[in-house]
Amino acid sequence: MGLTPEMIEQLKADLKIARTYQDLMGESGAIKKIIKASLEEMLDAELTEHLGYEKYSPLGKNNGNSRNGKTHKTLKNDNGEIDITVPRDRNGSFDPVIVKKYERTLGPIEDKIISMYAKGMTTRDIQSHVQEFYGLDVSASLVSQITDKIIDLAKEWHNRPLENLYPIVFFDAIHYKVTSEGKVTNKAAYTCLSLNIDGKKDLLGLWVSDAEGVNFWLTVLTELKNRGVQDILIACVDGLKGFPEAINTVFPKTEIQLCIIHLIRNTLKYIASKDQKLFMQGLKTVYTAPTEEAALIALDKLEEIWAKKYSLAIKTWRNNWTHASTFFKYPAEIRRIIYTTNAVEAVHRQFRKVTKAKSIFPNDDALKKMLFLAYRDLSKKWTMQLQNWALVLSHLSVTFDERLENVL
Repeated sequence: MGLTPEMIEQLKADLKIARTYQDLMGESGAIKKIIKASLEEMLDAELTEHLGYEKYSPLGKNNGNSRNGKTHKTLKNDNGEIDITVPRDRNGSFDPVIVKKYERTLGPIEDKIISMYAKGMTTRDIQSHVQEFYGLDVSASLVSQITDKIIDLAKEWHNRPLENLYPIVFFDAIHYKVTSEGKVTNKAAYTCLSLNIDGKKDLLGLWVSDAEGVNFWLTVLTELKNRGVQDILIACVDGLKGFPEAINTVFPKTEIQLCIIHLIRNTLKYIASKDQKLFMQGLKTVYTAPTEEAALIALDKLEEIWAKKYSLAIKTWRNNWTHASTFFKYPAEIRRIIYTTNAVEAVHRQFRKVTKAKSIFPNDDALKKMLFLAYRDLSKKWTMQLQNWALVLSHLSVTFDERLENVL
């Protein structure tokens, strides 16, 4: 809705006599007046549309509802506080769009509060910042009300339909302390980061549950399938026992790649610190080998040297070889992507940056809200296709010809 001629003339008159910023933006400033007048005019227009007849129109007689005066409301925005009057209807069914019921903020200030929260600022920091820069006193409950709106957005995002096929998906969890039933417990935030058919990153969802376990991962995988995912070509996972089997229960054709970095860390737990450097020199010839056959020869040599002293370390690789060696099937462009879960761990590092101010979350929703906001900021950078994706997709199309033919 545009400004009326009367409003424009009033604005011109106020601007002519304005001498300071206060004259424009202060309590009785010209800008505030025009915002107030515009909002009240739009609210009146909304009520007219809601009732179905113009003010004073005879069509309103005995139609079951009518205007019923106005109420005063104070809104907070970047320029301070604005007092407006909101029209009411007799039945109490009028719910305006421009200024919703119970809404106490207007415009960018709400976005700024959400943005500050997304950057990991505490409620106290946000209150102080808003007071210092905008001259507004916002309560902790108001900050909470504003950021709570994110929960509905997060639920809508989390339940969105997904693509039929994802070439590569990284599965991992990050852990936080959350208050539950009056006790502080460790919770796992389950993360599924995908590379879609266009070679772009996408987070398929965020789940919060008790400490990471295969049973909950099975629930996550089932949900992904229910939301539309019919196939995953390669799944990259850490060393959680039973995880590969859980993935293949839901997606039987998916190839599993265990994170080599996780496997190395687990191996080093069995090696005395004085031998770790020398052992790692031999182990490096295994996971950097050009082919699986060459890698197995290197592993045999490693076993000849160290088996008597560190049999558990060698056994770790033997027992996990089926899923640890998947990446040997592929060229360097694909190996670099799948041999570790670094891609999803990079997301987790960003999560930790924004959650470091909160050592304990009051509940699961508070944790989900913070992680979703962090993801929303992070995903703005996920607009570029992965480097060399054309080569990657070309090779995948040969290896997984029938499974890819319907999406290419």
